[in-house]
Amino acid sequence: MISVLIADDEQPAIDELAFLLGQDPRIGVIHQASSGSEAIRLLTREPVDAAFLDIHMPGLTGFDLARALARFEHRPVLVFVTADEEGALEAFDLAAVDYLLKPVRTERLHRSVGRIVEALKAASASHATHGASAEPEMIAVTLGGTTRMIRRDDVRYVQAQGDYARLHTEEASYLVRVPLSDLERQWADAGFVRVHRSYLVSLAHLSRIRLGSDHPSVTVGQAELPVSRRLLPALRERLEQTSIRPRTSP
Repeated sequence: MISVLIADDEQPAIDELAFLLGQDPRIGVIHQASSGSEAIRLLTREPVDAAFLDIHMPGLTGFDLARALARFEHRPVLVFVTADEEGALEAFDLAAVDYLLKPVRTERLHRSVGRIVEALKAASASHATHGASAEPEMIAVTLGGTTRMIRRDDVRYVQAQGDYARLHTEEASYLVRVPLSDLERQWADAGFVRVHRSYLVSLAHLSRIRLGSDHPSVTVGQAELPVSRRLLPALRERLEQTSIRPRTSP
């Protein structure tokens, strides 16, 4: 089952395409976004297999969105959907597998899904042969009303703020609408570990570790963060696995 995203600033167009895709047994979950910025935020939380992008969206166009997605670790297969033919050349320069003209016909969409299936098979075979991509995971964040991309490996630690999380880098901090518990699960393989109910830290950015004192803590950059007694054993285990030895003295 293929998970897809439809990004279009016109809801009737989204509804029509979602209905047609829903008739194809190869399609699973269908996500929707009414703008390029909304699509990026959604894909940061919910990676998908394929994205159907309208070209003429205000703000981030479909082409702008495609360029941003090229920096994602899990880049979806791209299909552009538009009312004109003028952007076909640029669409394929962006490695799209198809270019659909509105109104979308059922049989034409069926062939497009077939191209997506073939592209996913090819990507899977390439991954098995060459290993995982060395491209860093990119995260969409909003600062001052502007959406930008930052590298996940630049994040030093994450702080819980209700249903949100604040990502702290060397230069700034960014609020994202993702619970800390979700990031704990999603970023575990990237070297992030929960040290406190309010903090998730990157092991690669630890500069000081004090686990043997009455008040265990870790230091990341200029921030000294508490380590809860409940999470102390799991942190010690992760440190042992990464060959990082904690200080036992205060």
